[in-house]
Amino acid sequence: MGRTLPIWNKYLKNRQFAEGAPWLLRFFDQVCYYPVTEAELTEMRDQFRAGKLTIKIEEETFDLKSHQDFLDANADSIADFRKLQQAAYAKEVALWKESEAEELDRLAKAPPKPDVSDLEQFGELISTEIAGNIWKCLVKPGDTVAEGDPLMIVEAMKMEFEVNATLSGKISAMHVEPGKAVTPGEPLLSIES
Repeated sequence: MGRTLPIWNKYLKNRQFAEGAPWLLRFFDQVCYYPVTEAELTEMRDQFRAGKLTIKIEEETFDLKSHQDFLDANADSIADFRKLQQAAYAKEVALWKESEAEELDRLAKAPPKPDVSDLEQFGELISTEIAGNIWKCLVKPGDTVAEGDPLMIVEAMKMEFEVNATLSGKISAMHVEPGKAVTPGEPLLSIES
């Protein structure tokens, strides 16, 4: 499985991101993968976000003729790989469908979700607009925030999305924690004005 460092983030401190371009990859870039442990990947991601890790980037000229020669010379192995890839993809899609059916069955039997009106006692609810995972909570109960202040970072599709305060006030309750998967409309925290 190929996993990468965070390649998109307008708030990263890393100097390898160009000014005004919060994405690391450019057209015709080639990405090379190499084996690391889960702990090494986590450490590299933390160092990269903090601006302490430099990725090896080599500049070279893209030569279309050389690339076409490579494709021609490896046409058989590429075709064999694509057949395996398609078979694996078909198998994965079948697993997704089976998993989806199981999840729908589980949801049909699950108790109803708690009424979010119970959370309104804490103040104004701030909810997520996208599905993803809570990467970072930037505030905690008791913190005072102004309208527009960043509150949380939701990670989705290798990108980081900032959730901002819709009003000024005090953080009265947190309804999620880092690592939690969230869906659109799910309450994240409450602000008491």
